[in-house]
Amino acid sequence: MSTDYYCIDSENINNKKKSAGKIEKGLKRLLIIAAVIFLAQLVWLFVVSPFIPFSTIEVHGFSGLQRTEILSIAGIDETSSFFSVNTAVIRDKLSSHILVESAVVIKRFPDRLSIFLNPRQPAAVTLTNINSVQVPVFVDRNGVFFKIGQIGSAETVNYPVLSGIENVQLNMRLPSALIPLVENLCHMGTSSPELLSSISEIRIERKVWDGFDLVIYPVHSSIKVRVENNLTEDTLRYMLLMLNVFDNDIQKPQEIDFRSGMGSYKIKEQS
Repeated sequence: MSTDYYCIDSENINNKKKSAGKIEKGLKRLLIIAAVIFLAQLVWLFVVSPFIPFSTIEVHGFSGLQRTEILSIAGIDETSSFFSVNTAVIRDKLSSHILVESAVVIKRFPDRLSIFLNPRQPAAVTLTNINSVQVPVFVDRNGVFFKIGQIGSAETVNYPVLSGIENVQLNMRLPSALIPLVENLCHMGTSSPELLSSISEIRIERKVWDGFDLVIYPVHSSIKVRVENNLTEDTLRYMLLMLNVFDNDIQKPQEIDFRSGMGSYKIKEQS
């Protein structure tokens, strides 16, 4: 009977332990380095970079208001950053400009800013005296007189003239009862410009007690048309259709009254 003896190599085991320890230490060092880098990136991203001036500022404006003027109104300069900018304050500043109907301001973390401006769109034009000179002034769909034009320019002839308004000044507003009128004129200017071009003038007449009448002067007819304080596309189409009936008539009314919803008129008998 023989006996086998197994010798345990203690030196080999120690070497393996040392090797495993080195690997463990190396992994710990890598994890610590990765953690430090990650924390440094977080500090940079959330603590440092939001205070660094914007790297990109997008301005979507319109003709008549340049980028430099927009940034000046907004109070944006080379030191403005994500944390120093209040979008609501900037929006209110830009919206207060007479040529701006609305503004949208968006900041994107950590260093981008975007500004979008919508200009006021003319709905009609009125004539007023400024420094003893008659000039056209545009009014938008919100009833705001916002821009001075030039007599006879292509820009002014595309819109009907509102008359009967006294002492027109920039930033003045129409009475609230007339806002539906300019809203409809603006809509027709986009959807049916050829229909709107059939009107040369709309005279606003205040009623004795309350409200307004509108006296419409067509381009191709000498007959005036009186309506309530609004003018819709349907009313205008019906009005033009009725005016066509009198095209070849010798006797014509001076005015057609549409305030009741149906056209009524009187023809003066010849003496």
